[in-house]
Amino acid sequence: MTYREITPGELLKPYVKCYFIFESDASVELDDTVFPAGNMEMIFNLGEGVWRTEVNGAFENTPPVELWGQITQPTPVKSVGKQVMLGAKFLPHAPAFFLDEEVSLFTDKVVDLRDLMGAAVKELHARLWETPSLAKRIELLEGFLVHCISQKRKKAEKLRMIGEIMKDMRSNSFADTIERTANRYNVTPRYLQKLFVQYTGMTPKLYNKINRFQLSLQLISKNESSFTSIAYDCGYADQSHFIRDFKSFTGTTPSAYSPVSLIPATP
Repeated sequence: MTYREITPGELLKPYVKCYFIFESDASVELDDTVFPAGNMEMIFNLGEGVWRTEVNGAFENTPPVELWGQITQPTPVKSVGKQVMLGAKFLPHAPAFFLDEEVSLFTDKVVDLRDLMGAAVKELHARLWETPSLAKRIELLEGFLVHCISQKRKKAEKLRMIGEIMKDMRSNSFADTIERTANRYNVTPRYLQKLFVQYTGMTPKLYNKINRFQLSLQLISKNESSFTSIAYDCGYADQSHFIRDFKSFTGTTPSAYSPVSLIPATP
């Protein structure tokens, strides 16, 4: 089993956090859980194995080309057989550049991207299948994304503002309320909230909570600090608040969490 991340080209760095390739050839079924990370993903399945995601208590096979919406709760997955998955992990504000639909429609869902983007995605998937070179596959994917961006320039100003605000919010020192943030960008809090939900699938408050949760995952994995220290370092008011949020995103407590996963969580 291997997982590798690839840095996007300069033109796509404002939109794509990374590309990734996941490969495995397990003869037995493997179980994992996907945690909220604040990023939507586009995934092309290029292997012969089966990947399944829990939906309403039952596991369903994922489509050949997946769009993962914003995940706000722990989502169990299963994998068996030869897996080759090529994906793009988007910055939180970026999926709106590639989709016509409101991003919030996909929150906590895995949908077939071919149904949303039609023939262009089907053609790309077929070409990726036929291309054995990872470098060539990345080149094909980047070309597709650049073309999508060129068709969505009208959204650019609003999305650029959301991207700048989210960059501020990823800073550990960020402590502004939504009212003060909206005022700095000369918009109303209600309008800012609406833009966040429309273009990222999250409210500003939820995005902030996911950022703190992801930072806590990193600190727990280092195993160098107490849970009380981690809680305060991540901006929680107290340890009980930290434990409550952690459990809502993982389904378990920090003390019971084991940082071993098929799919690394990257904030």
